[in-house]
Amino acid sequence: MAEERIYTIPLRREFLKAPNYKRSKKAISSIRAFLIRHMKAEEVKIGKYLNLEIFKNGRKNPPGKIKVRAIKDRVKVKDKDVDIVRVELIDAPVEKIKEVEKKEIKKEEVKLPEEEKKEEFKIEEQEREKKEVLEHAKLIKKERKTKSFMDKTKPTQEQKISGIIGSTGK
Repeated sequence: MAEERIYTIPLRREFLKAPNYKRSKKAISSIRAFLIRHMKAEEVKIGKYLNLEIFKNGRKNPPGKIKVRAIKDRVKVKDKDVDIVRVELIDAPVEKIKEVEKKEIKKEEVKLPEEEKKEEFKIEEQEREKKEVLEHAKLIKKERKTKSFMDKTKPTQEQKISGIIGSTGK
């Protein structure tokens, strides 16, 4: 048996107590506190349309007040009954809660051993290609470093001698 109520929640007084960058967060927490107080519930679930409406103008500028539809359900969690309130904008579409169904094994999900081997082979090939590309990039980088290093270093003794002999003509 679900209990449904419509509220206009004033947010401005609450979010003005928070700094600019936390105003929408404070608005969300004040919605939770308001509904816990008025619906006498232990937990509040905020719907996606309400969340989008709060954050529509950014996190620094939430709306001053907002009209919501609150639905209170009693749910059994770990051998304990808990009251949960689901909140959504009035205009938002109502989403029904689906119960957990047993998973059925589909033929598509079952993989044959041959398909698994093919997939493993493809993955190994991709990994090898990645390693080759990385090694090639490292080699190119090394070559660049050695070339620049050779350009910056002083000439060897043989190069000096050949330079002197070449320049003097002896």
